[in-house]
This record gives sequence, C-alpha cells and structure tokens, in this order.
Amino acid sequence: MLHKPFFDPLLSYDENYKKGPFGEFANKKVFKQKGTADHYLFGLPLFLPFGIPAGPLLNSKFAIAALDKGFDLVEYKTVRTGFRPSNEWPNVLAVKVKGNLTLKMAEKGVIGNQKYGNPLSVTNSFGVPSMDPDVWQPDLKKAVKYAKEGQVVIGSFQGTTNKEGNVIKYIKDFVKATRLVKETGVKVLEVNLSCPNEGAAHLLCFDLKRSADVVHAIKNEIGDTPLIIKIAYFEDEGRLKKLVHLVGHMVDGISAINTIPAKVYDEKGNQALPGGPARLYSGTCGHPIKWAGLEMVRRLKKLRKELGLSFAIIGVGGVTEPSDYFEYRKMGADAVMSATGAMWNPFLAQEIKKKVS
Repeated sequence: MLHKPFFDPLLSYDENYKKGPFGEFANKKVFKQKGTADHYLFGLPLFLPFGIPAGPLLNSKFAIAALDKGFDLVEYKTVRTGFRPSNEWPNVLAVKVKGNLTLKMAEKGVIGNQKYGNPLSVTNSFGVPSMDPDVWQPDLKKAVKYAKEGQVVIGSFQGTTNKEGNVIKYIKDFVKATRLVKETGVKVLEVNLSCPNEGAAHLLCFDLKRSADVVHAIKNEIGDTPLIIKIAYFEDEGRLKKLVHLVGHMVDGISAINTIPAKVYDEKGNQALPGGPARLYSGTCGHPIKWAGLEMVRRLKKLRKELGLSFAIIGVGGVTEPSDYFEYRKMGADAVMSATGAMWNPFLAQEIKKKVS
C-alpha cells in the first residue's frame, strides 16, 4: 500500500520546502521507541541502523518528522556553500520498469508519468539545490538538536564548480562546505561524490584522483569526525577497487548507491523533463535498482576484507519493503537507508522494527 508521499510530486521543490512535509509526516505523531539503542555506527548508539539518505528531507521540518516516525539515521538534504535553485518542475515522475533496471535498459530509456504504484519506481531530477548557509546552518542545527538518544542526524554536502574551472578552487569549496556543516554540530558528515563532477564530464566518484584529493582535503579539515562518501554504481570492478584503495583508509563509511541515470521520455517519445538536453537523463530509484545496491554492498564487503580496511558499508537503493532491509543486512550492510520507499511509506522504519523485535 502506498501512502500519501511526504514530498508531493505535484508541487515544485520550493512549494514542498515551504509547505511540506505532507501526509503522515505532517501529523506530528511520535513513534515510541521500544528496547534499547544497542546498535552502533561509528561508535554512536542507534535503535536500528536504518534511515533516510540525503535527498527527500528538504529541511528541519522533514528531518524532525522522520525522527518522530522512527527513522534513526536521518540525512539533511545535501547543501552547498551558496544558494542554488532547483531544476524546474516536474522533479519527480513515476517510471515503469519490468524487473531490474539494467544499465542497458537505462540507456534505452524509460517512460515517466504521474501514475505511481507498486513495485515503486521513480525518477528524480533536482540538480542538487541548496539554500544559502545563512538559512541551512541554523535549520540543520535545529534538526541536530532535536535528535534523541539512539538517533543520528547526518550532514550531507558537496562542492560547487567555479566559472574559471579552477580545480584547486573547486576542492577548496568542498572544504568550506565541510567546515560550515561541521559548525552545525553534526556528529557524522557525508560528502556527495555521486553527483555530477562539475569539473569533468562524469560523476565525481568516477574521477578517482579528484575524489581522492577531495576526501584528503576534507579529512584534513575535520580530523576524527566520521566521514561517509556517497558513491554511484560501478560497472567496472577494477575502478571500484582502485577507488577503495585510494580512499578506503581515509573514510569511515561508504554509502552506495545513489541512483541509476536513465533517459526519461513521456508516452509520446518526447523528453519528459523540461530544461534542455541535460535533463534527458535523470536518476532512477526505487525497487528496480535494488540489484545494483545489493551488488555494491557485496563488492564493498569483499574489497574491505581484501584490502584490510574497516569502513562501514551503508546500503541504499530499492528498499521499499521491510524484507529489503534484512536482505541488505544479510549481504553485509552495516546500515541501510531508504529514500523512495520511505517517501511513500512513513511507517517503513516502524514495520522493520516490529519484525526485528
């Protein structure tokens, strides 16, 4: 059963930011935790290592609602060092995919519309918007302060390119973002390497050297504060191994995956999302990408052992049912997160906790 989503796809990003969250997330009912917070991630106690990744929790209202509904790992939407508007509406569309969304199918394209149903699959295209730090810093502080014992708010961030294409300046922007996020009091930070590499043609995590330079600069800034890197699905096993070899000793956690980019068309075969050629591709998420998230968890666990490393693995992608959580945990994930599934089912964390107990 799909509930009313806490992010309304029929409204713009700005309308959601101002008026949301919606559905059960708006009723201010607080889930009463049972038992003790006897799970740990980065030494921090959790009732359950399950939550919502960076993306759908636009501000403290959304984050606080998620905490109230029993999601114990909550990521505030990725922020930048300056204001960045969202892509124009629509930002979220339902997509119909039979079975797994393979990379070949994604390249061929999927049909997007507003007909949401099970198995739940959507595509989202926001362009990683951000409020100015004067807005998001105090707002993030509010969410961090609200978290109870057994819950953790994670600060997600990324760097922004410059007109000159100066790589050093680009990396310095990551460091500045790191500092601004840490000032809010978050106990864990996540750098988004699964976003477009604004200094190159592909996702930043596929630019291995630059990713390593960014991570090194960030760790020099934050020291022992736990750092997670968010990465995409790697088709090339060798490149994934090299990335883990380069940064695995510096980071405390690796989160995978974000989405699988796919071409999105309407029923008439036209580009579904307005805004030029850059929006032909959009990140697809939900049930059809679970295979990719699970595969990355398996591979990361293998590489962690092979290289003698100790980073935590956060499994993301296609978690729409309680059984998906347990499947990720069995595969080797130290923690699990759900964006699309949680958006349409505000009780997902509670349903998992009932099965755990």
